[in-house]
Amino acid sequence: QVQLAESGGGSVQAGGSLRLSCAVSGYTSSYNWMGWFRQAPGKERDGVAVIYTGGGLEAYADSVKGRFTISQDNSKKTVYLQMNSLKPEDTAMYYCAAGPPGIRYDYWLRSSAYNYWGQGTQVTVSS
Repeated sequence: QVQLAESGGGSVQAGGSLRLSCAVSGYTSSYNWMGWFRQAPGKERDGVAVIYTGGGLEAYADSVKGRFTISQDNSKKTVYLQMNSLKPEDTAMYYCAAGPPGIRYDYWLRSSAYNYWGQGTQVTVSS
């Protein structure tokens, strides 16, 4: 089992920044991918950014490219999402997820490819 705990959400004005953190514990050798997903009320859960824990691979949703950066600190077993130039449309519940080895590239940002999830942290951006 893998446990994920998100932190760092909050309320900011448009143009502001937030950094989300996801602390990982448990059987950490069972996953190779970590990602951030978000879900606004009445909408599907969408991929925001993912990273291969072995290094060298990242992917971002088009809507956040150039504004968000995913990173990891393997020594702390923590994954981060730095969010800059936030917009009201970034408002959502943000979830951290862990996925198994071998996720096909066209599934990297699909929630169905990930099997461990955190409880979520709310991000609210006001105009």
